Amino acid sequence: MKEKGILNSEISKRLSDLGHTDLIAIGDCGLPIDPEKKIDLALKLGQPKFIDVLEILLEDFGCEHYILASEIKDKNPDQENAIKKLLDGVSCEYISHEDFKKKLEDVKFVIRTGENTPYSNIILQSKNIF
Repeated sequence: MKEKGILNSEISKRLSDLGHTDLIAIGDCGLPIDPEKKIDLALKLGQPKFIDVLEILLEDFGCEHYILASEIKDKNPDQENAIKKLLDGVSCEYISHEDFKKKLEDVKFVIRTGENTPYSNIILQSKNIF
């Protein structure tokens, strides 16, 4: 039995399949997600929290770039600051929320959280491990 890293078997398997520049996403409970790409962790409103899932994911995932909806700056600056703290030194891009939803077509999978604060969504780009 695995005792370190992400224990969720679906997430662990999908992370292992990623290559350099592949995209994944973590979303709040309201983000529209293709059912074929969704890994649903939502238990109830607010749980698990987006930032907790991101923090744990980053223990197993190397990120070289990330994308946020530009609306997070005005509508959820505390979440934006928490994200920036976890991804310090990683390049960031802001796009409109509408463009963000379109960009989800390019991701390999989306982890749905129970987060219920606005624009708590991120697209992460996989880095090269060597």
